[in-house]
Amino acid sequence: MQSTEDLKKIASQVRRDIIRMVALAKSGHPGGSMSSTDFMTALYFRVMDQNPATWTREGKGQDTFILSAGHLTPMYYSILSRAGYFPTSELASFRKFGTRLQGHPSVRKGLPGVFQAAGSLGQGLSVAVGMALGKKAAKDNHSVYVLCGDGETEEGQIWEAAMFAAHHKVDNLVAMTDVNGQQIDGTTESVAGLGDLTAKWQAFGWETISADGHDMDKILEAFAKAGELKGKGKPVMILFNTEMGHGVDFMAGTHKWHGSVPNDDQCKVALAQLEETLGDF
Repeated sequence: MQSTEDLKKIASQVRRDIIRMVALAKSGHPGGSMSSTDFMTALYFRVMDQNPATWTREGKGQDTFILSAGHLTPMYYSILSRAGYFPTSELASFRKFGTRLQGHPSVRKGLPGVFQAAGSLGQGLSVAVGMALGKKAAKDNHSVYVLCGDGETEEGQIWEAAMFAAHHKVDNLVAMTDVNGQQIDGTTESVAGLGDLTAKWQAFGWETISADGHDMDKILEAFAKAGELKGKGKPVMILFNTEMGHGVDFMAGTHKWHGSVPNDDQCKVALAQLEETLGDF
């Protein structure tokens, strides 16, 4: 089991990977990838029961994860590779022609660790609900996890899936929202106004947990609480409060890095702020 300090070191390396991947590709979405890095590192390296050596897309006998916010692939691919699903050297092919590491997750070329294609926002929660019901039908006692963005929560399909999951008591499902308060055109409050997400999810019949998405101890406490709620009749939503672009001072807290890429000089500055802990690809 990875210690809290180990998780912090892995998260630092993941952020380095994110910066280098988008800089090499001159394309990608670093901001939300960096805001979700800490809790996604905890999920894969401490929380989920998963094994790259026995992984299949059917997901039998393991916990499974769906990336609903499909543009966060720099974070997703880095974590998958660092967890052993494919060689870290393959990260250099991000968004290049013919790569398995498409800009959004794809299953066409069979990239290990990826259960479902994603790109159109709002759909992943529905997929995760279906996977969770499938595990129940198969008497597989494992859990399904899914990551949504707070901007993505403006999509109506999110709330259709929320109603369905609560009605059918899908209590082996843990959803997460990366609440960084930013989306492509500005702050979430200026674009549509999400209001009180805790109250909304509770009103839809979900158990709701709120946690600091950059404090590894608080993250682990949130996942532990979610585990305690498994099988109690309700799906769980963890609202992780985060900062867009977290880890690099000039990228932090602004929507301008939702889909922008650092130039060579900015890349050097960013990498100087992030410790290399596992070796760059």
